[in-house]
Amino acid sequence: MCMIGAAMLWFGWFGFNVGSNLEANAFAGQVMINTFVATTAAALSWMIVEWIAKGKPSALGLVSGVVAGLVAITPACGFVGVTGAIALGLIVSPVCFMFCSAIKSALGYDDSLDVFGIHCVGGILGALATGILIDPSLGGTGIPDYLSKPGELAVGAYDLVTQFTAQAKAVGFTLLFSGIGSAILFKLVDILVGLRPGTDQEREGLDITDHGERAYNY
Repeated sequence: MCMIGAAMLWFGWFGFNVGSNLEANAFAGQVMINTFVATTAAALSWMIVEWIAKGKPSALGLVSGVVAGLVAITPACGFVGVTGAIALGLIVSPVCFMFCSAIKSALGYDDSLDVFGIHCVGGILGALATGILIDPSLGGTGIPDYLSKPGELAVGAYDLVTQFTAQAKAVGFTLLFSGIGSAILFKLVDILVGLRPGTDQEREGLDITDHGERAYNY
């Protein structure tokens, strides 16, 4: 089931990334290729890292690499070259794998679906890497000038430090906004209905304790 779900997610992600262009042109083609090659590279690198760390790759690891690649390439898909997209895919999976295994175990936080380790960490890496891989010398498109000439590249040499700083500020704001907002919502849910069930309910299964029936017959 996880392989079917990942295939549907990957297919749908083209509508998410490429469809955001709202028209079929060369730019949309670039986004499509970047989305494909980055995800493929991420799936491959996750398999390799898992093979080294655990002795053999797994289908779940492959799926995790696919999701990590999709998340990482999304902020960069319209601005990086194919080589940059492949490099981003190869890099993101080892980082996410480390967060999903060693760092999660060391810190002891509860993340059964590895949403933080893959989506959050992969998104942060992709957003920061955009500020580097957008460099025309690395195959990127450079910085569009949205103010004076929409769609055209900004005049002057690319400044990596300035753009990377801008990306880092955006990432920091997003973390604060989503983190503080989530903390408030979690507290309200905890007060109203409770944030998580008890240990006995978890062991019995929430299908039984919450709905009075099993989701699967086995």
